[in-house]
Amino acid sequence: MKTKFFIILSMLTFSFANAQQGEVDSEMNSAKGVTFQSGDMFLEGSIKISTGGDSDYYGFSPKFGYLLSDKFAVGAKLNYSSEKLEAAPQTKTNVFGVGAFARYYFLELDKKRFKAFAEAGLGYGRNKIETPPNSDTSNSVTADITVGLNYFVTKNIAVTFTLANVLAYNSVAPENGKSSDTFNLNINLFENIFDQPQFGLLYRF
Repeated sequence: MKTKFFIILSMLTFSFANAQQGEVDSEMNSAKGVTFQSGDMFLEGSIKISTGGDSDYYGFSPKFGYLLSDKFAVGAKLNYSSEKLEAAPQTKTNVFGVGAFARYYFLELDKKRFKAFAEAGLGYGRNKIETPPNSDTSNSVTADITVGLNYFVTKNIAVTFTLANVLAYNSVAPENGKSSDTFNLNINLFENIFDQPQFGLLYRF
């Protein structure tokens, strides 16, 4: 009796494992031929955490996008980060930002799983730097053009790689100090495109 029960249990376990694997394979295959359509929406974001050493950092950057066509999307984004330096003088920096972006998908590969894009963004930030007993608050305006890609692992979920910052402009206006403007143009974009990639996830619905 025990032997029969063990055999039945083993068969059920094997059948369940096969069914689960079948669902995984089905989801993976569903990512082939993924095509955006007008009216599609997506949530995208990344989380960065770094601790240890002389500093602790964490940041959260969510985005919401709306597809106007199969290649063009517009949306809104948020950004929050906090960094604390333990070395003297101890400094804590908090950044909160809001903004908008426009994205153009210009290349599809690997049966449309792989979608490369260029994105232009504009944002406003509120920055606070605390070095006890002093603190300083500033406002910033940013503009940038980036290159990235989505790789779909299912029909709704993709891994996002932001590969390079082609152009960046940043204007900072401290409450107690002079304003400063910086402008960077990366003309050697493709020499080392994976130098500092940022990773995230995208959910399409």
